[in-house]
Amino acid sequence: MDTFADADIDAILAGESDWLGSEAAETLAHHPLESVETEFPHHARSLDSPSGGPRPKERHPVFFGCYDWHSAVHSHWALVRQLRLFEDHPERSRIVESIDGRFTPENVEREVEQFERNPAFEKPYGWAWLLHLASELHLWGNDRAAAWRSVLEPLERKIVSLVRSEFLTQERPFRVGTHRNSAFALHCVLDYARTVSDTALESAASETAREFFAEDRDYPVEYEPLGWDFLSPSLTEADLMRRVYDRDEFETWAEGFFPDLARSPYDSVLEPVRADSDPEEGVALHLVGLNVSKAWCAAGLASALDGHRYAEPFRQSAERHAERGLQRAFTENYAGSHWLSSFVLCLLTREEGGIAPA
Repeated sequence: MDTFADADIDAILAGESDWLGSEAAETLAHHPLESVETEFPHHARSLDSPSGGPRPKERHPVFFGCYDWHSAVHSHWALVRQLRLFEDHPERSRIVESIDGRFTPENVEREVEQFERNPAFEKPYGWAWLLHLASELHLWGNDRAAAWRSVLEPLERKIVSLVRSEFLTQERPFRVGTHRNSAFALHCVLDYARTVSDTALESAASETAREFFAEDRDYPVEYEPLGWDFLSPSLTEADLMRRVYDRDEFETWAEGFFPDLARSPYDSVLEPVRADSDPEEGVALHLVGLNVSKAWCAAGLASALDGHRYAEPFRQSAERHAERGLQRAFTENYAGSHWLSSFVLCLLTREEGGIAPA
């Protein structure tokens, strides 16, 4: 799909949806809509016995598709966000029918039961995306969104409780480029808390962010990427801290964290990564997502540092990452197609609420 091949880069980085037409909406919905109902292939977790266990749809009757639970959650987020932002979405009826079929009290009760049995399941990445989904339903604010959020509320409450007791109480952060990244989860928690006006959770998340990252200096960006990353540890951390600090505090912190963006080691974080590995090696598609996530981080940092000498390097970096990432984000390889559209939507609509809300 080349819907965005000739798109204006300034429009892409503006993070607003007003320039996106029906073709773009159809492209952004295509893979999530198919994947949320695709039970297999599915990522196998640990097995307790030779007899295996219940199939994904039995264990997780809401979020059984998309190869793994967290991808199913953020694909639902992507579909709901599109319904909110695109009034005349060409797939509106199909999206509503699909979600209606899974969002039932009985199905959500089964999802909650799984977290009762295994409280560490999908910590923290899946939890983060579930809160983004709840935020989106809160922002949408129509009758359908209210009904869906009411059905989802027991799971939302369960995840908020787990975030408070099992995540915000961690003794140290995980600075990795994959699912365990603490900074990404924290910024999702903050975005959720601010969207739904949970001031206690916002305060707790901000305090944890400061405890984890306030003293970080001269980050070793030359070590990135660490492997098959889809997040940049350094940029994701900075993207979190711009949410936590006021402008002056953030400038001071950023100058200590990135002492000199003109030095050569920073090429490794300001330049896109090559994502042209063997397409059969599906995990390499993480690097496509890495370019997209680095684009939204760099664009956000450029905005937060507007007028500072770092703003232009980050803006130019965001351009390069967006162009590179969008070239391959709409792959037909299921290893990437089951999740990459959500990352693209984050980039294209980052200023539309729910993601670092003002």
